[in-house]
Amino acid sequence: MAALVWIMVAIGLWHFTVYLPDRFWQGIVGAFLGAVIGAMIFGFLLNGLSIPNDDNTNLVQALVAVPGTAIGLAVVYFIGARQEDAVDSSS
Repeated sequence: MAALVWIMVAIGLWHFTVYLPDRFWQGIVGAFLGAVIGAMIFGFLLNGLSIPNDDNTNLVQALVAVPGTAIGLAVVYFIGARQEDAVDSSS
């Protein structure tokens, strides 16, 4: 159940990427994948390489997904910005 919470928080935060410049690697789809994968990996690591069961899913699990989502979005954004800068400098 915690994995579902992580994914839902990531999707919720991903919606706010429409307010950022579109420099994400592979556009909005890349931002979506970065948010979800970042939240899943961070949540998995923070919970001791396991996914908590239904009894251990609480509000803390939702808060765990926030920094993971931000990290995932930042990684995808910087990859996209770097590729865009490389294309601009080569032309």
